[in-house]
Amino acid sequence: MMTGPSFRQTALAVLLIAGLGPTTGPAQTIRDRFTPAWAPVKEFFHRTLNDEGVVGGSMIFFHGDTVLAQEFHGLADLATNRAVDERTIYHWASITKTFTSIAVMQLRDRRRLGLDDPALQYVPELRAVHNPFGPMEAITLRMLMSHSAGFRNGTWPWGGDKPWHPHEPVAWSQLVAMMPYTEILFQPGTKFSYSNPGVIFLGRTIEALTGEDYETYIEKNLFRPLGMSSSYFDLTPYHLLPFRSNNYDIGTGGPVANGLDFDTGITVSNGGLNAPITDLVKYLQFLVGAPGVPAAGRGVLARASLEEMWKPLLPLGGPEGGSIGLAYFLLERKGLNLVGHTGSQKAFRSFFYIDPVSKAGVVAVFNTAPTDDPRNPTDQGPGKPRIGVLFSGLLGRLTDGVFPIYRQ
Repeated sequence: MMTGPSFRQTALAVLLIAGLGPTTGPAQTIRDRFTPAWAPVKEFFHRTLNDEGVVGGSMIFFHGDTVLAQEFHGLADLATNRAVDERTIYHWASITKTFTSIAVMQLRDRRRLGLDDPALQYVPELRAVHNPFGPMEAITLRMLMSHSAGFRNGTWPWGGDKPWHPHEPVAWSQLVAMMPYTEILFQPGTKFSYSNPGVIFLGRTIEALTGEDYETYIEKNLFRPLGMSSSYFDLTPYHLLPFRSNNYDIGTGGPVANGLDFDTGITVSNGGLNAPITDLVKYLQFLVGAPGVPAAGRGVLARASLEEMWKPLLPLGGPEGGSIGLAYFLLERKGLNLVGHTGSQKAFRSFFYIDPVSKAGVVAVFNTAPTDDPRNPTDQGPGKPRIGVLFSGLLGRLTDGVFPIYRQ
């Protein structure tokens, strides 16, 4: 997976960017204040995507049931000159992890499992992992959800970076074969350390308990009730191919397409989600409890269980601060308590943040990344988009000028 804690910490750096505050006045409505507050966000979005050579991107800000602003920039596919619009389908990478953890909470609420159950109870193959800190039974589902179990970041314990290597392990047996070469890196439960394999084991737990493929379970229990009709995993259905975004690595020679589709294999629960940004908005409106979410959508997970997922468990570390809950990243800035996640795989980059108190939220996604290390959002080489500048600039302006409107 093209993921890592440095990418997420950069995305959390909202403190470092000075934005423009909203124009306020007793006679102004919230909508009146939104328009001037959004203007610098919109200007920064389009200017920076142009300046940094990002091929295409989308961003939506909503409050409750209302989409207040949507920005579409550039192209979904250079070869066909197809423009980005509300139907463009992106890859959301590690944002998938939040869907996986909601599924685990559903099974908890249905009394199929406990968060403090040993992961070994559902994934017995984990017994082959070397744990110098004690028995593997001590590692719980809660630790997997909070990235505190002690597993490594990447899926592969070796290699995986050659052009002829598979993008990810395609079969569970391949991952099982790695377990004797896997070790627990620190005392489980003591600190946050971002781990892709840990979430794969959560996906395996869902399959073990339900008897369904992960993709089938999520389709039935999240996509359908939330009305996410254009969302899917891995390879694109034929009828949606006209809307699929390509993704582009950019080096000194210009953009190089990675292709419309790729298979995340056994890591699908970790980062296999594809969807238009409008489907992600439906998901976020469910998270904030927007009043217009249909009854089936409201029943996806109890509000108390969602709020349980948003309680800080461990600090993320680093100068930007922030905490991890159960799958979600938590920011406490300027009187705001934001909940979110980021995604990074191939050349797709994305983030969302919501304010559950005010029921406001933002989601953004881009189809371009630097060539030499797509996981490094601070790369500032010539001709390479500085994804960290884009993320922190947007989030800073939103935090300073837009989100506060809905707390007044």
